[in-house]
Amino acid sequence: MKYILIFIFTVSVSFGAKVVEIEEKFQHSAKCLLCHVHIVREWENSWHSKSHYNRDEYFRETMNYVKRKTRKSLNGLKVHCATCHNPRISVTSTDVNYEIDVIFGLDKDSEVNKAVTSSSINEGINCVVCHNIDKIHTNSDDSIRGVKRVEWIKPGVMSGPYNDASSPYHKVEYRAFMNEKSDQLCLVCHANDRSVDGLVFTNMQGEYKKGKKSCVDCHMGAKKMGIAATIPSDDGKPRKREIRAHGFEGAHTSEMWRGALGLSAKRKGKDIYVTISNPQPHNIPSGFGSRELIVELTFKDDSKNIETKNISLTRHYTSKRKKPTIPHLAVSMTKDESIPANGKKVLKITTIKDAKNVEIKLYYRLVNDEVRSILKLKDSIWSKKTLIESKSLKLN
Repeated sequence: MKYILIFIFTVSVSFGAKVVEIEEKFQHSAKCLLCHVHIVREWENSWHSKSHYNRDEYFRETMNYVKRKTRKSLNGLKVHCATCHNPRISVTSTDVNYEIDVIFGLDKDSEVNKAVTSSSINEGINCVVCHNIDKIHTNSDDSIRGVKRVEWIKPGVMSGPYNDASSPYHKVEYRAFMNEKSDQLCLVCHANDRSVDGLVFTNMQGEYKKGKKSCVDCHMGAKKMGIAATIPSDDGKPRKREIRAHGFEGAHTSEMWRGALGLSAKRKGKDIYVTISNPQPHNIPSGFGSRELIVELTFKDDSKNIETKNISLTRHYTSKRKKPTIPHLAVSMTKDESIPANGKKVLKITTIKDAKNVEIKLYYRLVNDEVRSILKLKDSIWSKKTLIESKSLKLN
C-alpha cells in the first residue's frame, strides 16, 4: 500500500494545471449550434466527441484494467486521463488524501467526484477545448501533455483561425496555432504516451516528419469554401470562408486508409519480398500502442488455395511479472514494427511448394488480438480488419 500511495502522489503532483472556469453558455456544444450547425454536426460524429469513459469502450476498459492492477481509484484515473481526454475538467489532480478517502468511503461529496460526473465534460474534446486555448507551450518537456501544455483564454473569448472574425455572442481572437501552425495544436495531446512505469510506448511527436502534409490536411481534409458561422455579414448573408471539416477522421475511418500505404512485391529465388511504403508524416501503426498492420499472403495453385500466411506488425507488452499486458502497464515491449514516416519496410517470405501465384493483402486493425483479449473488448470495431491495399504476384 505504501508504494501505491507514493505512486499516486507522484502522478497527482505532476498533473496539476490551472483551471479557467467555463461560462455556462459555452459548456455544451448545443450552445454552438445556432451559428455553427454544420461544424457541430460533423464533430458529433467524430471520435473527439467520444473521448471519454462513457462512449469509448477501449478507453473505458483500459481504465478499468489499470484500476484493478494498480488499486488506484477509478475517479482518480479519470482525472489523470482527463489531461487529454477531458482537459476542461474542473479538477486536474488528485492526492493521497483523496485516495485514502476512497478506501474508507469518504469521497462521496468530494470536489473530485463532482468534477468527473459534471455534464460539462461528457462531450470529450468539444468546442471549448480547442477554441479556448490561449497559448501552447511548444518547448515543454515530452512528458508534458494535454492540459499541462496549454493556457486557457479568458472566459467568453474564442480563439480561431481568422484575424477578422467577429460575433455578437462572444469575442474572437486569432491564434496562429489555429491556422499556419496547426500541428502545434494537434501535438498538445497527440504527442506521446507513457505507461505507469514511464515506458514511452507511442511517440508521435518524435516520429512526426513535417513536410508538405500537416496533421489537418489528412484529418480535417483540404480547405474548402464554406460558411464557418451563419451570422449575416454586411450584405445580409453569411460570409463565405475557407474552412475544414470537423469530423477529425482517423484510423477508425475506413476511407482514411485508401492510398494511405503503398504495397509492392517481387520474387527472388524461393523468396518473396513485400515492400510496404509509408508516404505519411508519421509512423503507421501509431497513436495507441496496440494497433496493428496485418500482411496476409494466400498461396494458390491457379484458383485453388494451398496455404495462407499472416504476418502481424504490432507491438507486444510485458508487465513486471513477465506476463503479457496492455501498453499502459508495461515495463518492456517488443521492437517497433511500424512503417516509418516517409519510409518503407521490406518483408521476406519463403514461397510455398507448388504455388503458382500469391495474393497479398494489407490490413489495418485498431487493437491486436493480445490486448483485445486482455481487455475483453466486445465491440466489433476493435477486431475489424480494414483493407488498405492488395496485390497479386505470379510465382512461375
